[in-house]
Amino acid sequence: MTHPFKTRALPFKALTALLLAGVSLPALAQAQDTAPAAEPAQDDGVEVVITAERRSQRLSTVPIAATVLTGDITRKGVTNVSDLQAVAPSVAINTFNRSTFINIRGVGIAQSAPTSSPGVAYYIDGQLIPHEQFIGQSFYDLNSVEVLRGPQGTLTGQNSTGGAIYVRTPEPKYNTYGGMLDVTLGDYGKQRVVGAVNAGFNDNVALRVAAVMDQRDSYTTNISTKALSQPGNTDLTSVRSNLAIRSSDDRTKFNLRLEWFDLETDNNAVKRRGDTVSTDPFEIEEDGYSYMNQNGSRASIEVRHALTDELQVRYLGSFQRGWNRDQTDGDRTDTRPPRPPAGNTGRVSNAYQLTATSIHEINLISTSDSPIQWVLGAFRMDEDIDLLLLRDNNHIDYVSTVTSMSKTFAVNTSESIFGQATWKVTPNWELLLGLRNSNDTQVYTRYAAGGPLLPTPVVGTAESSESTGKLAVNYHTDGGSLIYLSGSKGYKAGGVNLTPNTPNFGPETNFVTELGFKTKLFDNHLRVNADVFMSDYQDIQLSSLVGALPTTQNATSGESKGAELELIGNFGNLSFTFGAGYLDAKFSQSACISDTNAPGTDAGCPTNLRFVPEDRVLPFSPEWTINGGVQYDFALAGDMVLTPRLQWSHITEQNATPFPSLNTIVPARDVVDARLTWDINPSWLLEGYVNNLTDEVYIASQIQSSSSADGGIIYGAPRTYGVRALFKFGG
Repeated sequence: MTHPFKTRALPFKALTALLLAGVSLPALAQAQDTAPAAEPAQDDGVEVVITAERRSQRLSTVPIAATVLTGDITRKGVTNVSDLQAVAPSVAINTFNRSTFINIRGVGIAQSAPTSSPGVAYYIDGQLIPHEQFIGQSFYDLNSVEVLRGPQGTLTGQNSTGGAIYVRTPEPKYNTYGGMLDVTLGDYGKQRVVGAVNAGFNDNVALRVAAVMDQRDSYTTNISTKALSQPGNTDLTSVRSNLAIRSSDDRTKFNLRLEWFDLETDNNAVKRRGDTVSTDPFEIEEDGYSYMNQNGSRASIEVRHALTDELQVRYLGSFQRGWNRDQTDGDRTDTRPPRPPAGNTGRVSNAYQLTATSIHEINLISTSDSPIQWVLGAFRMDEDIDLLLLRDNNHIDYVSTVTSMSKTFAVNTSESIFGQATWKVTPNWELLLGLRNSNDTQVYTRYAAGGPLLPTPVVGTAESSESTGKLAVNYHTDGGSLIYLSGSKGYKAGGVNLTPNTPNFGPETNFVTELGFKTKLFDNHLRVNADVFMSDYQDIQLSSLVGALPTTQNATSGESKGAELELIGNFGNLSFTFGAGYLDAKFSQSACISDTNAPGTDAGCPTNLRFVPEDRVLPFSPEWTINGGVQYDFALAGDMVLTPRLQWSHITEQNATPFPSLNTIVPARDVVDARLTWDINPSWLLEGYVNNLTDEVYIASQIQSSSSADGGIIYGAPRTYGVRALFKFGG
């Protein structure tokens, strides 16, 4: 990564050539009768269709608080997972190192330990992605993104105390040849190429292949004369395929999905707190060799078969394999070794993690016009995790002399059965009931020592079980509006800690009562979604660092209340979106927990634990999240359209831990993005963009890390600009 332009030119040209080869397909398409398959999400301007409940439903008829993006979401400024917090209320996303931490309504604080789980379930084409390290590599060539707020404890099971995100890619189209090439170039060496080719061989077989190459230089400069790396550089390559086969009678449908990805970075650019070398937030001074490499693959098989005209069976099986390796400069300075033989400050850390996951789910789904619509299902996940941590206080380029090390093997098993039914009692009234029972087991074996691995391992086992579900009463007015009252419970499994002599942590639960209203106004040109909610958050899982290892413990409980409003308007050439979320989330009981930044023992607490009073704000719970976007289509000569768009997001102050300080507070921020899109014809689009138009300097994440002298700060991207060209060909 130290010579980015040399290493990047070849993959950039190779991927572009590969995708341009598909341009010849339109000639074949002219001989075909195009019959595009129905996509799983549709958008008529104000109405969308979602599939989060295992069947296609109009969002306006479902008792779920959700933000749904469809179509060309890049035009809305959404190109990665973190961008979702700029378009969806009550969402806070923090990215550090290899992980993306997603919080919805202040719930879902992810952990970085392999033995713990995120609190927001993340799905790609129906596949659960159980670890936050591997959720961002598939965010390209998308059909829809569904952000569901609140526990989804019936159909998603564990890991959904905060909510769920469903990412869906386009389905292959039968009898159609075509594709697209999407190229973005910008400052800081930005090069992003996305391409897709669809080959609809006949009425029964179709294939879609998509790929991305996304590279960018760091926003931050490493000014050290001894620098070995440039933290902040990124280089992602990914390719996936979807083979669709259906029977002649259309009763059986089969999808085989394959994906491979490789992400290389020089790790995060973390600004050292109290930096005396440079006050510029985009300058750091490090001599250590920092890098991070993630690569992996996914394979899934989905089969849908109509047993009768009123009953469908669905099976989804997936296998995922992920490999992660990263190294960081522990003191974030360019102080050369030798360094202290003990303690955390100043060391180079190396982590290796291999994860292998298999998931199986089977559903029975009613498909009749009966007043009762139902889904039954069974789920099983098996996972093996192999983690190796090495540390060296005497070198900066790589781990040579190991001063401390640990090796962990973890085996996770999750099983559940579930069912959900909606009963249309009258033409206006519906009753929804869902139940799920989950059982989770975790076994780990850990070897650790200051030097060679101990011959006798430490073995830990944790078991969790919980029943969750949802109850909702829906009233559909004669005018097409929906009023609903629901209660839903989510659950996140407990587990074992990597730190020796540290107790296991138990499961957490979140029960939410929600009153919602959905309607369409002004002759269906304006969609309004609104809700108020109250949350009872029990046995909250919080993380800290003990001896440089991530450790999870259960706090007491928390309560939150809030309200959300979303507007989507489409008035001819003028369209706009608006979203606002208010959140009041606090601890409902006092607690004694560990504080990474200021270890100590407070009065009335056990050793090494500090006191958290009742009514203290929960971590990652901004009081306000507000966003808005507006655009206008100017008709030009012929079919050409020129569309300027402005997007604004506001997130108020939030805290990274339960202990507010300058080292934990993420201040409020306002970010404005601008785009100008020129639709030349149905095949060609040109676009210019400026992100962070006002060049606001803001903190994106506060890092709590005992492997650093005093943690650090990750700043959000400065003003950036670029151009984009999109070419579509065929059907």
